[in-house]
Amino acid sequence: MSEQHDPTGLELASEIARAAVEAAEYGVVLPEPAKPRTPRRPARPVEQQRSGAHPDDRDPQLIGNVLDQVVRERGWKKRISLSTVLRRWPDLVGESNAEHSKPVFYENGVLIVDCDSTSWATAMRYAASQLVAQLNRALGEQTVLRVEFRGPRAPSWKKGPRAVQGRGPRDTYG
Repeated sequence: MSEQHDPTGLELASEIARAAVEAAEYGVVLPEPAKPRTPRRPARPVEQQRSGAHPDDRDPQLIGNVLDQVVRERGWKKRISLSTVLRRWPDLVGESNAEHSKPVFYENGVLIVDCDSTSWATAMRYAASQLVAQLNRALGEQTVLRVEFRGPRAPSWKKGPRAVQGRGPRDTYG
């Protein structure tokens, strides 16, 4: 009498797991699993599911379609579109402006751009409305609501060898 084939593969997986555990360095021996009860009547042969003439979910999918589905499900479409457009930053603002500015952050419709100097930030603020219009044409309406240009950060005097914790010494006039 030939053994019935288990289409789920659970028996084979169980045997492999048992062999792996027993071969481990600690040498744990697992008890044999209980034999499955024999059914009262013979089981019907399990029919294999086969793909028909038309495509369905079980067929191999194109990687582009799978990635599009993941992007849609995770809500990444706007971010990916924005990063694709911002990679062409020199085309959007011009070569000379792109040398002195760099987009650094986007959230809730606000794009933040860091500039080399306050004069470049001021000059680029004049073209902000045109840049918003260009970005919305490329990405879809209401994607970018505002562009903020920032100059360099001022140095912080709160760190260093002579920094004072708290308010520091105060003069007492009077």
